[in-house]
Parts: sequence; C-alpha cells; structure tokens
Amino acid sequence: MKLDSIRAIANAVLYEGYILYPYRPSSIKNRQRWTIGGVFPKAFDQQGDASRMETQVLLRGAEHTTFNVHFRFLQVVTREVGQLTTSAQELPEAGEPALTRVPSLNVDGRELLAWEEAIEREIALGPLRPADAQEVAAVLPFRFEGAREIEPVRAQDGCIAAVLIRTSYKVQGVVEARAERLAPDVWKLTIEIDNVTPLSGADREERAAAQLRAFASTHAILTVQDGAFISLLDPPNDLRGPAAQCRNVGAFPVLVGGQDNSAMLASPIILYDHPAIAPESPGDLFDGTEIDEILTLRILAMTDAEKREMASVDARARALLERTHALTAEDMARLHGVMRDRPAQASQIEPPPMGRDHEKPRLVSLLDSGRSLCVGARVRLRPKSGGDIMDIALKDKIAVVEAIERDFEDRIHVAVTLVDDPGRDLGAAGFPGHRFFFSQEEIEPIAAGDGL
Repeated sequence: MKLDSIRAIANAVLYEGYILYPYRPSSIKNRQRWTIGGVFPKAFDQQGDASRMETQVLLRGAEHTTFNVHFRFLQVVTREVGQLTTSAQELPEAGEPALTRVPSLNVDGRELLAWEEAIEREIALGPLRPADAQEVAAVLPFRFEGAREIEPVRAQDGCIAAVLIRTSYKVQGVVEARAERLAPDVWKLTIEIDNVTPLSGADREERAAAQLRAFASTHAILTVQDGAFISLLDPPNDLRGPAAQCRNVGAFPVLVGGQDNSAMLASPIILYDHPAIAPESPGDLFDGTEIDEILTLRILAMTDAEKREMASVDARARALLERTHALTAEDMARLHGVMRDRPAQASQIEPPPMGRDHEKPRLVSLLDSGRSLCVGARVRLRPKSGGDIMDIALKDKIAVVEAIERDFEDRIHVAVTLVDDPGRDLGAAGFPGHRFFFSQEEIEPIAAGDGL
C-alpha cells in the first residue's frame, strides 16, 4: 500500500477543524482552534491536556515482515499585522522596521488579519521488523526549530505599507515503537509520540503559550510489507480477546486503503474501517467531516464583506471560497445527497437467517375501492384533515406513484412524485424533498380517460 493513496483521508483528519464555517476570525469558534488531536508539552500536562498519544494494533506477519510508522501533526504559527510608521521602499537589513501591531489593516483593498496558521510536520520511523522491535524498542527523537519571518506588503505606489510577522516556536518530541509476540504469526505493536518541549515558568501556566508548542491534529499512519493488520472494530474470533486488550490513548486505529489490510490510520476522530472521501465532494471544507451541500450554500449566501474577510484568512480559506464560486449547476446537483451502502466488515460471525415471517415483499399494485393502483399510475392527492403544512400544500396536486411499500406492521405506504415538480427526477431516484409518502386513503387514482 502506497502512502500517497491514503493521504486524502489522513489530510481530512489533519485539517479537521482548521477553520470552521463561517470561516472568519471574527467568529468565536474560530478563536478556539486546534482542539483535535492535541499533544501538549509534558510541563503543561498537569492542566489536563495530554502530552502523549499511544496506539496499539494487531499485526499478522512472518519473520521477514516489516512495518513503518508516520506520525503527522500541525505546528501552530502566529501571524501578526504590523503597520509601518512611515512607508519605505525596502525593509531594514537588520532588526524590525518601526511599526505598530494592529488586529487588522486594509492596504489598497487587501484586508490583512492577525491570525494563526500551521505548518505540516511528519516524522517517519522504519522499516522495522516486529522481532527487532520486541527485543529493543525503536526510539526516534525529533525537533523542529522555531522561526520568525517578516513578509512585506506593498501599496499600489510600490512602497511597503505593512508587514506580516509569522512566528513559530521550537517543538521537540520522541516517537517510539515496540512489539509483543502474541502467537507465532501475530504481534501487538505499540506506537507512541511524546511532547518533551521545554516550557519556561510563565508558559507552564498559560494554555495559549503551551498551544504554540503543542502538536495539533496529531495522528499516525502505519503500513506493513508482507503482512496484514487486524481490525480492532471487527476482529476474527480467535483475536477478539487480544483486540479488546489493545490500549489506545488519544487516537484509535482503523484500516485504510485497499482490502489487503496493509495500512492503518490512528485517528483522534472516530472513524470506521476503510473510510473514504465522498467522490461527490469538490474539496475540503474543514468542518465536522463535512456536510458539503449545506456548507456550500451557506458560503454562497455570505455577504461580500464576509467573503472578503474569509479570503483574507489564508491561502486555504481563499482557495475554498474560489472553488465554491466556481461550482457549476451539475456540481451542485451532485451534492444533493447520495444513499450508498458501506461495505460490511469482514467477520466470522454469521447473522441469523431471516425467515419468511420477517420478509415483507415490495408491492407492485393493490386494489383501492375496487380500482387498481400500480407503480407509474397518476393519482390526485387527498390528504386527510389534521395533517401538517406540507399535506395542506400538496392537497389536490397530481402525482405519479413511484413505489408501494408495506412496512413491518403491515401498513401500506405509497411513495409519489409531483408531476409539476422540476426536481421530480430526484424524487424518482429516492432523494428526500422530492418524494412524498401517503396512505391508500389519501390518494385518488385517476382514470386514463380523465384528461390528465
């Protein structure tokens, strides 16, 4: 399994909550970010934020089997806006120009906002043989140095009117992998990441300072060569006990990629085995595993001022806005909803057979007051009194019968679409909002000679 083939899922985890609708810093919820997969410095651990993420998985393999571990996280970067006291053609070679820090600034129509960005980080460990990791744990210390960058912002006359100051702080940690043999061909792997970034006395007490030295959206990708991982959600019978004993702190591993079970994603977000990005999704919305149609419509409904603020957040938010505006009518129609069955988890437990008493057939036609009613027939809707507002709105409408169903309590439900509904094709395909259900008593069959 190639790592690139599962990066789409991993990146969805990495940027979950990066910025939420309405995608503006002025929104309260976007001032409280980085809440997913946080691994904080040990010195701040007493505040209740974990300094370690641990994952245990089961692996079936031979002596020559090898595995790799990739821990990934976001490192937070502060972005400040500095207004120059006097404009200049170039920045000084040493030190900072005379400036005043402001929360926002408009430079010739370009809105500059103080904000927090992020840098993607990745630490790779392996390839490792389980037998070797059993004898001596594989340990990899890592460190990313802090940096300070000043980006000049020029006005239309070419002079520097403001600067963006980006600051990141040094972070350091330790990644560890070890193995335990449970059977001749079964191993329990334990991987963990610890944040050992030092904190000064004042920073130990301030969460904001600790957050700048934390690992955000931390997760791990595990891959194996010449072996296969075991699902912890639905393990085979002989491994249910060991699977239940696996310890996972801050993340839970699920199978990803192909059906060869050669990769796992240890995610701080609850997922099922073999998660996938919906093919209808036009791109990342960073928002709660995403409700694409609703969020897309909400973005389009934002005011011009709100959209300008969104575009000023950073390159990712600006790309999201531009992509949303570029969607065609066909793109929007694909977002309207899809019903699909998730592939069943592999399991050795067979479900009980369904007997005849439990099977309710789909009806093709029925008799109502001596007249035949069948799929494809035209009917007039006669909702009974006391119904809801939708029943009242549909009274006397002409509809087409799409399906006749009998539920498990032997009640008949007739599914119809409206003849004058522009979205009738969606109702015929089973989409809600264009498909309506009535009882037999609420529909009146229309004879072929009635002129409709």
